[in-house]
Amino acid sequence: MKKEHVLHCQFSAWYPLFRSLTIKSVILPLPQNVKDYLLDDGTLVVSGREDPPTRSQPDSDDEAEEIQWSDDENTATLTAPEFPEFTTKVQEAINSLGGSVFPKLNWSAPRDAYWIAMNSSLKCKTLSDIFLLFKSSDFITRDFTQPFIHCTDDSPDPCMEYELVLRKWCELIPGAEFRCFVKENKLIGISQRDYTQYYDHISKQKEEICRGIQDFFRKHIQYKFLDEDCEYFLLTQLKMKMGLVYIYSSDLKRDENFCNEAREYRLCLFLFYINFCLLALQGKVWLIDFNPFGEVTDSLLFTWEELISEKNLKGDFSEGDAQEQDSPAFRCTNSEVTVQPSPYLSYRLPKDFVDLSTGEDAHKLIDFLKLKRNQQEDD
Repeated sequence: MKKEHVLHCQFSAWYPLFRSLTIKSVILPLPQNVKDYLLDDGTLVVSGREDPPTRSQPDSDDEAEEIQWSDDENTATLTAPEFPEFTTKVQEAINSLGGSVFPKLNWSAPRDAYWIAMNSSLKCKTLSDIFLLFKSSDFITRDFTQPFIHCTDDSPDPCMEYELVLRKWCELIPGAEFRCFVKENKLIGISQRDYTQYYDHISKQKEEICRGIQDFFRKHIQYKFLDEDCEYFLLTQLKMKMGLVYIYSSDLKRDENFCNEAREYRLCLFLFYINFCLLALQGKVWLIDFNPFGEVTDSLLFTWEELISEKNLKGDFSEGDAQEQDSPAFRCTNSEVTVQPSPYLSYRLPKDFVDLSTGEDAHKLIDFLKLKRNQQEDD
């Protein structure tokens, strides 16, 4: 993976080419002072958040005593910087996208920080909501500080112009997302994105899913992207007919039927199933995002060794399915036995705790053991 490939996967690099196939979005240049604020370490004070209204009189003696206790001359008041011009631009963009957005930087979204939001979601309505997620996200920090960490070329890092990307918000069905891997303009692998869960409909209809993704790839993606190696997301909107009744959610409009997480060179296939008893089927596929073909991207149910060497990547279908010889490998979670916890749960804990539990940092483990030994000696 080269730095040029990473640059080609910036949102602003591919969005103009595939605008008609993806979710409506607004791209805003990120001012340097905003970037400095987002990278500033220390106590988290969110800029742009309104203070709650204050009451003129306390409701009880206990509350009055508490207020007097907190009124200390030595108490420092932390205030966040304000960005009035940028705040206005962001709010105008949010309003133009329906009032709720999914935010990201050039490549990454703050998926690891959703737990800190008041709604436990990446759905943002104000700049302060975005700041809270961005300042709490390791993924965003990596975009700022190490965007070319896995690149193999020794050329100087290009000068980056960072952008705030606002994508119109929509609700997402995790069991309908798929990530696709493309090497040398050939679709070689498709993986269920939410691999921690088992979805019965994926196992039952994987041939149809795979066929739909291949058709979309050949028609809209192949030979059109800036690189011949890539990974991408698709989303398919399905209308289903049972007898004479069409079952179709009214909020699944064009710009709302999208996967709201996208930070890797991938496609997300969105499937809306109701009852799985289909008499007629009409589908639509949407492109969500791209990211580089390399270790910076999660390979999900594949390994990068498999994807790079293309070993063990035969189509996972029976002979009776009559799949083409060059059919991509399709992988999904096949039973509830393999269900796993969310890979983002570890981001709720301090990094030192995670390193100790996984053994990734031997020095921290040694320090911890020394501390325990000293405590035992003191006792």
